[in-house]
Amino acid sequence: MSDQHKPSPNRGRSFNEVDLAGMREAIGTGDRLLGIDFGDRKIGIAVSDGLQSIASPVETLIRAKKFAADAASLTTIIEEREIRGIVLGWPLQMDGSQGPRCQATIAFARNLRNLAGINLPTLLWDERLTSAMVEKFLINDMDMTRNKRRKVVDQMAAVIILQSALDALKVVL
Repeated sequence: MSDQHKPSPNRGRSFNEVDLAGMREAIGTGDRLLGIDFGDRKIGIAVSDGLQSIASPVETLIRAKKFAADAASLTTIIEEREIRGIVLGWPLQMDGSQGPRCQATIAFARNLRNLAGINLPTLLWDERLTSAMVEKFLINDMDMTRNKRRKVVDQMAAVIILQSALDALKVVL
């Protein structure tokens, strides 16, 4: 995931989009980041430690019928954990092009800002194959049943998204 897609900051998207350098500038020492794996039915959530070294799973939110319920849950997590930035999974297609899921992700980020008032710097981060990597790990290494996997796969995908972004944030060229 080192060759991350670099979307143009704030390309008329109506949310506080930043690139890797912008996220470095926006966050300070001790700031925590929120990792989000946004899906049609679930939202996987992970949070970094204050040193921005380790991503940990938090929970998997089952998407509500109304965005306001999802926003309320996310706002609570952001406030309780003093989050200062968001790393949002960017669901590129395997060839690197943007598909329909990218538009849904942009709409989600826009709604976070415009409807929920969450205006944190947001880094779109390539999430290709994260769920597949998690599934493989949970089956092969953890020998986890399908029912147990279903409960944690999204938050573990959020951990991979956030951890890879944290690792890239530490690399200064």
